[in-house]
Amino acid sequence: MEQVSVRYIVHDVDSALEFYVQQLGFTEVMHPAPGFALLSRGRQALLEDPSGNVVELFEPLLPEAAHKSF
Repeated sequence: MEQVSVRYIVHDVDSALEFYVQQLGFTEVMHPAPGFALLSRGRQALLEDPSGNVVELFEPLLPEAAHKSF
């Protein structure tokens, strides 16, 4: 099965990293800079960054991709 990647915009990468690792069981793959972290858990990859580039988030990578808001 393919890996599923999700990008989250967070205000505090370090706090989010601590929460996802300690509370949700993700593994830190890399944290090369204060503003970015890559985590994984099974087939899930979680990218955290505070960039706030909202336009990029809503441009689908594939024409058939759909966006859902929570």
